[in-house]
Amino acid sequence: MDINLPDVKVEVEAAFDRYEQALVSNDVAGLDALFWADPTTIRYGNGENLYGIEAIRAFRKARSPHGLERTLDKTVITTYGRDMAVASTLFRRETMPGRVGRQMQTWMRTPEGWKVVAAHVSVIADPDEG
Repeated sequence: MDINLPDVKVEVEAAFDRYEQALVSNDVAGLDALFWADPTTIRYGNGENLYGIEAIRAFRKARSPHGLERTLDKTVITTYGRDMAVASTLFRRETMPGRVGRQMQTWMRTPEGWKVVAAHVSVIADPDEG
């Protein structure tokens, strides 16, 4: 298997960047477009377990648009072959001092482009501040 093919890595990095921009601007339609529209898509959040695209969409629509700004740290994107990738990043928000968020996404190439098929978000005490 080819790991981190340069052209594939650039594609996934661009999709990840679109996701980040949609997230911090609360572009719900943009976020929905980047998740695979399928009942098997999963998103584990800081306070929710979402199974299927409809549950993910409902969460996004109900979410507050405030306090979404964040800075990313230690982002790693690894591609596996031409059709799968994993993106991992840490994030910090001014609204959560002393805490660090962790985000992992599994991306899959579809006929419509790169889509998140599984995501996990959690927040812990920031080990870099201890």
